[in-house]
Amino acid sequence: MSLKNVNRINGTSFVLYIYITKTYIVMMMFDPILMVITLVFMGIGMFVSSRLKSKFSEYSQTPLQKGMSGKEIAEKMLRDNGITDVKITSVEGQLSDHYNPLTKTVNLSQEVFEGRSIASAAVASHECGHAVQHAHAYSWLTLRSAIVPAVNISSKAMNIIILAGFFLGAIYHWYNQMLLAIIICQGIITIFSLITLPVELDASKRALVWLNNANIARGDEHAKAEDALNWAAKTYFVAALASLAQLMYFIMLLVGRRRD
Repeated sequence: MSLKNVNRINGTSFVLYIYITKTYIVMMMFDPILMVITLVFMGIGMFVSSRLKSKFSEYSQTPLQKGMSGKEIAEKMLRDNGITDVKITSVEGQLSDHYNPLTKTVNLSQEVFEGRSIASAAVASHECGHAVQHAHAYSWLTLRSAIVPAVNISSKAMNIIILAGFFLGAIYHWYNQMLLAIIICQGIITIFSLITLPVELDASKRALVWLNNANIARGDEHAKAEDALNWAAKTYFVAALASLAQLMYFIMLLVGRRRD
């Protein structure tokens, strides 16, 4: 469960990393209940991801009346918020847009960077919303960035604990210790996923308010931009629920074993 770029991870990949990992695949082989939990959230995640891509595709074909590109919108939003030390770059991939607080860059996919559509406006302004959060030391973003090292360590430790635990647990009966370690690691990952929710929702709120106030998107255009961002937010809700469900299941396993 490597999170090398956890500060810049987008919604779709964040949902998928929660449950598509080799550690969970190994555990699923021994635990049918975990398999059900994983498959349920995998299905929900794939549905939300599909709808997000569908909405993005639809609104990418809807021209913005102002005719501004994603790059131009990002530049204007940063300028309107007095931010001069953030760069705007183009990156490869679809829905790969992200703000990197370490390098202070708003990274837009080529389609968003060059596009002059409602989707481009929504995504570009949302990512700039993160830059505004960073500039204003938004507490949830600061907290999320602070726990990134712990999340990276926890995700790597999960691989070692689970894979080694099956063998050591069988030999030395360390199942309870293994479960406790998994719960601690999963707990940190779950906290991160929960903290991500207000960060993403606030960035979208800032984007939508600015789009309206700057007269970039109003009326029907604004409603479509809001719809696109709402579907993006759903990916984070699914990720948080998936992570929380797994954490609660591990806790139930530990409590049940101690009672026995």
